[in-house]
Amino acid sequence: MTGRRAVVVFFAAILLTAWSTLAQDQDPDGFVALQPESIVPETGEGMTRLWIKGGVDEPGIYVVRNTFPAGVTSRPHFHSEDRYATVIKGTWWVALGPDAAVYDPDSMVPMREGSFVIHPAGGIHYDGAKDEEVIVQIIGMGPVTTTSVEPDN
Repeated sequence: MTGRRAVVVFFAAILLTAWSTLAQDQDPDGFVALQPESIVPETGEGMTRLWIKGGVDEPGIYVVRNTFPAGVTSRPHFHSEDRYATVIKGTWWVALGPDAAVYDPDSMVPMREGSFVIHPAGGIHYDGAKDEEVIVQIIGMGPVTTTSVEPDN
C-alpha cells in the first residue's frame, strides 16, 4: 500500500469512527443530521469555532470547524493528543515540526482546499489564513490540552 493510499484509508477510518460515535450519541435510530444554524459558534483568538461533536475537555471524539479570517494565524503550540485536520475552504498555511518552535510566517507552507494534515501529539506547529478566509475541520480525542511554545508577552 502506498503512503498516500495508507493516509486515505486511515482518514476514512477516522471519519467512520467519528460518524459512528455521533450516531450513537445523538439518535436512538443511529442517524445524525445537523444543519449549520443548529451549531452555535464560539469566537476567540481571532477565529470562530463550530463545535459539531464533543469538546477538548470531554472524553471521546470531538469534531470542530475552525474559521480563520484573512490574516489570522495561531502561534507555535502543540497538543497532548493527535489531531486530524481537513481543509474545507481556502488555503490553510501551516508550519510543522521542530523549526515551528519560532514563529516565522514566511516559512509557512500552503495547504489547499481538500488537504489533510496530521498534528501528532507533542508536534509543534502553527497555522492560519493569509489572504483569504479558511475553514478547517479538526477531529481528535479528548480530553486534550494545548501548550504554547512561546512565552506570553
